[in-house]
Amino acid sequence: MNTAPGTRSASGARRRRRTAANALGLAFSALMAFPLYWMLLTAFRPATEIHADPPRFWPDHLTLEHFRRALSTPTFWANVRSSVLIGAGTVLVSLLIGTLAAFALARFSFAGRKALVLVILGVQMIPLAGLIIPIYLLLSDAGLTDSLPGVILTYLVFMLPFTVWLLRGFIAAVPVELEEAAMTDGCTRLGAFRRVVLPLLAPGLVATSVYALVQAWNEYVLAYVLLSSNDKQTLSIWLVSFQTSFGTDYGGMMAGATLTALPVAVFFAFVQRRIGAGLTAGAVKG
Repeated sequence: MNTAPGTRSASGARRRRRTAANALGLAFSALMAFPLYWMLLTAFRPATEIHADPPRFWPDHLTLEHFRRALSTPTFWANVRSSVLIGAGTVLVSLLIGTLAAFALARFSFAGRKALVLVILGVQMIPLAGLIIPIYLLLSDAGLTDSLPGVILTYLVFMLPFTVWLLRGFIAAVPVELEEAAMTDGCTRLGAFRRVVLPLLAPGLVATSVYALVQAWNEYVLAYVLLSSNDKQTLSIWLVSFQTSFGTDYGGMMAGATLTALPVAVFFAFVQRRIGAGLTAGAVKG
């Protein structure tokens, strides 16, 4: 049986559109990945090649000298500790409080619920620059300036509204009949939440934790204002130490940027593999 000319023409047009879309996607991906490639390239190539004119897009030699210099800076490991504590504290507290608050907004009817949702949205619209001075004065009165708990509390002000808003949508998408069936089988409301709702929230918890960690890990302005001790500052502030009055150490800065970005990338790769497991776990528990 011969294929009609019109069918062949339509199939060829779809194939060309798919090829053009794939090519456009590859070009866009290459454009987005180029800064990352240039960061890694600068971190691994010798200093003599960094300022080459014209620039070289592939190194003649590779070196770890920039990484050794970055790792040997006096405050590096102290700044790593500060970033880890601030990032982990922000993620854990925002998930704990945000999940419970989102569950209350999604499952219970109470006076002022709509107003609370509007307040949550309104907080997201407040510019950070307009709150720096009030936040500093408030923490100064509480004796929490130049302290990691003060920074974590400050980050929570901006992380919790997003966490509550995002998780509220995930909880609302979970059928309430699943909780009712679990409570009929003898679970308490807390037990139904832990056994049924929480496993089904895995995608939302992953997305929220990644967002909170990235924001807390990369935030610069608040950490710079609130933390004055060199050993308490975060890695984002530590990167500025490669800029001096004598010039910028681009090799050391790019090596430091690579080390700074690595934990977040590893965390994302680790939690991403568990999204599918979390989606199916709630179907067999309850």
